[in-house]
Amino acid sequence: MAETRASGGIRRAAKDVGRRARAVAQLQVQLALLEIKQKLARIGIGLGLAVAALFVAFYAIGFFFAAAAVGLAHAVPLWGALLIVGGALLLITALLLLIAVRLFRASAPPVPDAAIEEARLTTETVRSHAG
Repeated sequence: MAETRASGGIRRAAKDVGRRARAVAQLQVQLALLEIKQKLARIGIGLGLAVAALFVAFYAIGFFFAAAAVGLAHAVPLWGALLIVGGALLLITALLLLIAVRLFRASAPPVPDAAIEEARLTTETVRSHAG
């Protein structure tokens, strides 16, 4: 009778360990998915800023061409003003590209570092308590 109770307790404990291990694994998967979503969001924002920078650069080039044409045809103040506007557009382009590059570097590669570290620590803890 005592042997039956002991084996039932062991079975219950084994089931409990299995249930908890599955719960830990599910939490680690959820953490990995969340981390990947965050990194992909940063990549998306960086990509959007890079596209915006290309768009602004396109207009800046247009302004420089307009400034050259006006400079050849008219007095200096008008094309000087257009060159200033074009230079400001290029500065905005540079700023957008700088921000985009920072976001790309911070997010690449989109690997769930925290989830991998957590899985490694969990594995070490289980192994150290198992034997």
